[in-house]
Amino acid sequence: MEILILVVFILGYAAIAAEHPLRIDKAASALITGVLCWSILVIGATAVPAHMTTYFDELNRFMDLSEGRTLGLAEYFDHRLLHHLEEIAGILLFLMGAMTIVEIVDAHEGFRVVTDRIGTRNKVRLLWIISVLTFFLSAALDNLTTSIVMVSLIRKLIADQKTRWFFGGMVIIAANAGGAWSPIGDVTTTMLWIGGQITSAGIIGEIFLASAMNLLVPLIVLSFTLKGQVERPAVSTDETTKVPAIERSVAFLLGVGGLLFVPFFKTITHLPPFMGIMFSLGVLWVVTEIMHGKKLQEEKSRFTALHALRKIDMPSVLFFLGILLAVSALQEVGHLGALAVVLKDQLHNVYAINIVIGLLSAIVDNVPLVAASMNMYPITAALAGDPWLDMFVQDGPFWHFLAYTAGTGGSILIIGSAAGVAVMGLEKIEFMWYLRKVSIWALLGYFGGAAVYILEMAILRGY
Repeated sequence: MEILILVVFILGYAAIAAEHPLRIDKAASALITGVLCWSILVIGATAVPAHMTTYFDELNRFMDLSEGRTLGLAEYFDHRLLHHLEEIAGILLFLMGAMTIVEIVDAHEGFRVVTDRIGTRNKVRLLWIISVLTFFLSAALDNLTTSIVMVSLIRKLIADQKTRWFFGGMVIIAANAGGAWSPIGDVTTTMLWIGGQITSAGIIGEIFLASAMNLLVPLIVLSFTLKGQVERPAVSTDETTKVPAIERSVAFLLGVGGLLFVPFFKTITHLPPFMGIMFSLGVLWVVTEIMHGKKLQEEKSRFTALHALRKIDMPSVLFFLGILLAVSALQEVGHLGALAVVLKDQLHNVYAINIVIGLLSAIVDNVPLVAASMNMYPITAALAGDPWLDMFVQDGPFWHFLAYTAGTGGSILIIGSAAGVAVMGLEKIEFMWYLRKVSIWALLGYFGGAAVYILEMAILRGY
């Protein structure tokens, strides 16, 4: 059963990679893969997976005390699927909310507030502006939201599809690099922050240089190889389609302000991020309804949230669902935990372990990989004078480097991160095209940032 699930996952992954020659949408392949992996797990399992027996026993003790019964095997797997679905649903709702907000701002031409101030058509200059803006915006928002916003931005600046694809690839690299050094910029960094492995000051202080180098390496090389000018999309001159400046500014400020509000909402309420994004969407929805309330239905229809909801990319949402279901099945059957054990036993260098985890996060979602690592490598209470154990104290090199590698390694393949999947869906970027044109720059940046962090630790901590 365990091997069959792994085979199905690999075949599904291959179908996603070969989307263009197969002429089968990646969302369909992902959904089939996710459902098959869970079906094989449920049908083929004769007992609870070994790594979950303690949890199963504790759950049954609770059920016995509270309801006077215990769970059977089928009920147990239903419970576990719903457990994973809770997290997956939160991600999907967040994605849908962010995409809808961006569509509303876009309908009001809100991004002109930014694009009108970017006058350059030079590819190198524009690449630096877009990448640096993405890097810092991702730290303030998160890499997923930032990617959605930046795709809408580059659509206003670049007409040629392949050029836009390349800039989209650099947005992925910049968003993941920017998210890695902020406690709210990437879900894995947030996990480590909430789990107590890192502090906000510690992660910013020690990872910023590595994250910056992750982006600077490809940018510097591309500055010498990228040539030419970008062609801007045609702008409509029809007066009836123009949006008044006040409406444009209100939509932009409320939209971007709503996105920036999400991290504060999470910090204050401790509710999941999708609750914050839904609140922001609700506020923007109400304000735009009031703003256009006196207009004729035909005139105001394109500005409404209902119109924006019809335009969001649902295939990308379903692709997310399929991929996350498949990865959760791998996690449930114990493959990811076993991988953490292998790394712990075979590699006796924390830098090597983290580099491998980062490379694997390009293939498998980084969230379960980091979760497995958090369980396999507990926090050391205090410095013990042991070079190995000292790596695992709070704000120790292992945790900081894990945040960097897990956060940025996903850029190497387009489906290795939430940002990559979002950009892939929005711009319809082909897996193999990204592998040929962008992966090398992500890989160079990944190892460049890793080298900077290892050197930094050697100088500052003597590790």
